[in-house]
Amino acid sequence: VQLQASGGGLVQAGGSLRLSCAFSGRTFSNYIVAWFHQAPGKEREFVATVAGDTWIYIDSVKGRFTIARVNAKSTVYLQMNSLKPEDTGVYYCAAKESGFSYNHDDYNYWGQGTLVTVSS
Repeated sequence: VQLQASGGGLVQAGGSLRLSCAFSGRTFSNYIVAWFHQAPGKEREFVATVAGDTWIYIDSVKGRFTIARVNAKSTVYLQMNSLKPEDTGVYYCAAKESGFSYNHDDYNYWGQGTLVTVSS
């Protein structure tokens, strides 16, 4: 499995970005893909995923971020609106075979990360 994350950048607080995670190498439908965030000096934490018909978000991004999975493109998007300085960090997409988990240790495959910087 290969994951390619893109779409990060520098944005002012209140702005928006859309991250993309392109999946390849295996059958996309057999994998859960999630987004994780690692702020400077902090541990990597779960942000969002979609598993079947269930959308799961960490509380701090509910109402601001939207995850979308496009099976025809083997791609997962993270639309980030109303960005805050605390959203700054590297965003990683990760994949695991069936079964949702908040724990980054449970994900076997990782993209290279894309940096998001939100200025105040």
